[in-house]
Amino acid sequence: MLLSVRNLKKYYATQKAVDDISFDIPKGSIFGLLGPNGAGKSTLLRMITGIFYPDSGNVLLNDIPFDAEQHIGAIGYMPEERGLYKKMKIGEQALYLARLRGLSKQEAERRSKEWFSRLEMSTWWNKKVEDLSKGMGQKLQFVTTVIHNPELLILDEPFSGLDPVNANVLKDEIFRLAQEGTTIIFSTHRMEQVEEICDRIVLVNMGKKILDGSVKQVKQEYKEHIFTLTLDGDAPVTIPEGIKLLKQNDRQLVFQLEPGSGQNDVLQYYIHQGVPIQAFQEVLPSLNDIFIRLVQGTANARAFEQ
Repeated sequence: MLLSVRNLKKYYATQKAVDDISFDIPKGSIFGLLGPNGAGKSTLLRMITGIFYPDSGNVLLNDIPFDAEQHIGAIGYMPEERGLYKKMKIGEQALYLARLRGLSKQEAERRSKEWFSRLEMSTWWNKKVEDLSKGMGQKLQFVTTVIHNPELLILDEPFSGLDPVNANVLKDEIFRLAQEGTTIIFSTHRMEQVEEICDRIVLVNMGKKILDGSVKQVKQEYKEHIFTLTLDGDAPVTIPEGIKLLKQNDRQLVFQLEPGSGQNDVLQYYIHQGVPIQAFQEVLPSLNDIFIRLVQGTANARAFEQ
């Protein structure tokens, strides 16, 4: 595992910000850290990066306990709150931040120009940050986060302010970095982005982990045995026992299997009835549906340990 989080706890005066959270992130994976506002995500990320120290628990990077001096160069962190110098030209800023990451002047310039070209930013080199749109500033923040080739890349709401075209450009770069071995933690409120991008997810709420697994595994675990039957024509159909009809239009039925009923039994029923079938498939819940169901089902206040 590239990153292992073991029983992390961080308590403030009035609440448990992070309460005994553990998970593992394999090398080269894109890992979604999810949760509503105030769930503890930011505190968790700051402990992973060494900004905060945990009250107890451990963070392991490549199976070695995290040490800021030893490991900080292996991490790139793009927080939701941006930290750019508004009066600096963006080319100068990229070079300055790259030098802070330990790159030589020559290497900093080479990588900066390479990333500016890759993200179609070359014409911005002499513009000041204060003259950039939010989306342009977001792309610059991304470049300054990845320019030192970190092993672990942490992105907190990376698509905020980006139009669909630039969001796709950034998304392609995230996939490319993961394919080349970079491990990525992706934190967002946008569940459709998580479904498209992430391999595995952790959902936290009120400081506790309430879900952990691959996206496919999670969707299978929370499925509700709902199916759609699409007809090849407008033939009338009857409804067999063992299913609960949820919706029907001229050419499609949406139904839920009742306990004891199997999907093959339903399909065979319609085949024997001579119903022309175009498609028959299971409807899996979206991550957004699962997120809402689990968050609404957990306690709305943290109990503080005595």
